Amino acid sequence: MKVKKSDNGFKVFVKDKEILNHTKNSPCLFAGKGCAIYDMHKGNFKIKDCLIEKVGLKDFKITDRKKQIKILFSFNGLYVFEIMLKEAEKRVIINFVKSPEGVNRIWFRINAKEEEHVYGCGEQFSYFDLRGKSFPLWVSEQGIGRNKNTYTTFMADKCDKAGGDYYTTFYPQPTFISSEKYFCHVNDSSYMNFDFSHQDFHELEIWGVPDKIIIGVGKTYLEVLENLTALLGRQPEMPDWIYQGVILGVQGGTQIALNKYRKALEKGVKVNALWAQDWVGKKITSFGKRIFRNWVWDSLMYPGLDVEIKKLNKEGVKFLGYINPQLLKGSLLFKEASRKGCIIKNREGSDYLIDAGEFDVGIVDLTNPKAFDWYKEIIKKNMIEFGLSGWMADFGEYLPTDAVLYSKINAEKAHNLWPTLWAKLNRAAIEETDKLGEILYFMRSGYSGTGRYNTMTFAGDQNVDWSLDDSLASVIPAALSLGMSGMGLHHSDIGGYTTIFGMKRSKELLMRWIEMAVFTPMMRTHEGNRPEDNWQFDSDDETLLFLAKMSIIFTKLAPYIKEAVKENSNKGTPVMRPLFIHYENDKKTYDIKYEYLLGRDLLVAPVYESGKDRWKVYLPKDNWIYLWNGTKFNGGEIEVEAPIGKIPVFYRKSSKYEDLFKEIAKLSILSVNQRTTNN
Repeated sequence: MKVKKSDNGFKVFVKDKEILNHTKNSPCLFAGKGCAIYDMHKGNFKIKDCLIEKVGLKDFKITDRKKQIKILFSFNGLYVFEIMLKEAEKRVIINFVKSPEGVNRIWFRINAKEEEHVYGCGEQFSYFDLRGKSFPLWVSEQGIGRNKNTYTTFMADKCDKAGGDYYTTFYPQPTFISSEKYFCHVNDSSYMNFDFSHQDFHELEIWGVPDKIIIGVGKTYLEVLENLTALLGRQPEMPDWIYQGVILGVQGGTQIALNKYRKALEKGVKVNALWAQDWVGKKITSFGKRIFRNWVWDSLMYPGLDVEIKKLNKEGVKFLGYINPQLLKGSLLFKEASRKGCIIKNREGSDYLIDAGEFDVGIVDLTNPKAFDWYKEIIKKNMIEFGLSGWMADFGEYLPTDAVLYSKINAEKAHNLWPTLWAKLNRAAIEETDKLGEILYFMRSGYSGTGRYNTMTFAGDQNVDWSLDDSLASVIPAALSLGMSGMGLHHSDIGGYTTIFGMKRSKELLMRWIEMAVFTPMMRTHEGNRPEDNWQFDSDDETLLFLAKMSIIFTKLAPYIKEAVKENSNKGTPVMRPLFIHYENDKKTYDIKYEYLLGRDLLVAPVYESGKDRWKVYLPKDNWIYLWNGTKFNGGEIEVEAPIGKIPVFYRKSSKYEDLFKEIAKLSILSVNQRTTNN
């Protein structure tokens, strides 16, 4: 770390990278005051700021010592900030030591270059390169459609304030990685807006004074990610059973689930688990089938499930369930939690009830040690002891900003932290029963630190259509951006989830999603919120046979995927990677968001449009071989045959897994001239 001073300003360099550039005409720090208005409706937020003032802190005084720089910022003697920059563990830590009373807004500017690219900010579904736009960072529902120019989003906004936008996400994170090969992370949970639209600087707007801002550099992106994940935490390796097939999403009761399983087995599907989100019962609303939020096995709907789980385990098949931090008003667990004082309170001191969509719920107060331990025991007894080998740990977005919490922390500050607390609780239940490495849970919501606890992320509730911002295509930049934020394990609901406004999942969409899921760390189907409207994996024999052959390919890939997962666990290198992570000198790779590398040696370019049997792909310069027919390419823009069952996948000629890839190629699913039609 070096500082270069002048009469008019100063510059701070980290490993010869110019990070801060402060002048009296263009300060790097602004301070001010504001009052936020949060309007939450079913996990969707409309947020406004009543800005009172914003002042550039042009005046400065620097004390430069070895590995430590102290800067006093002010404006005409007012708004005095003391900031300390220290070097530690290949990072520069910018500590906000002292700040003026009453200041609750800062704007911090990081130096930028016009040609720079920026990635991360958690899970971003519409954009991968964030340069040129601003990104509010607030845990929320992702919104339906996520594009204000579409009919779907318009209708979702009109009917239920649920449309979302390009930046709305379950899993934001105040972290970005620059193509200048450094990361920047803000250690705070306030609402933030990262603005990458300026030519000379990135402006980080923070509704509070953060504890610290951390910057880490590296010679390569791999080094930067290793540094970042050493700071934020890495995911453990997945249980071996994950690689043994597809997790079948089933609903409706014991016999229905078993019948679907047996039917899949008859057609040759490699099944590693059944996942029944309604194992605790169902609740029907106008939106569709919802979960009865009382986390106890529903023995009427699933009779004999305790015995059947043991039988399935003997066959090498696991059984998974579902839980979230909410309790249905009036349910047995709600009453118990209320009696114990384990539910968040409103300002009147009563249990805070949230509209979850035609029914009310209470949220367990995860800041209350007694409530945390009580809920942890629910998971241990009702789920782990019952025999579940995993579950969807859903939600985490619904904490109201006006709630009163046991810890006395302001709920506005606690809101973004909620998914991390939720992940910590689930992880603790698994570790305390010595089941880490056997049990896997997966979450859609997250924030800083979630990756330290979470064992798998899923992309959330995509539409069952072909939209770019909220369907099959969107989960690709979602995985890549999250990987560049330090969470390297990602998968999605095969076929999507949200079925509304006349949408119906087609056979073609389901098959395209299945073939992509093969080339991700985990395969899991979902029936969606309106199963009867959607094409399912067992809707006809052709689909079942297709899933069978795809599941075989996935199991064949196990040694390769395992190695990538281990690399993520050891060094923080995501399993699904942007192309530029291994091809830094190829400028075109920095703009590609719908292709990815699976591990080091496979390049995957999913087909995300309907009615296509050929697909255009960009290959960085290397010796590539098209998986399905052995055609060789040296890079560049190409077009290949891509009928359903032959997702464009290429492997590197130099790969030590070449023989494995050749073996997989023999499992070609459909002939070049065959294509499955829409149903």
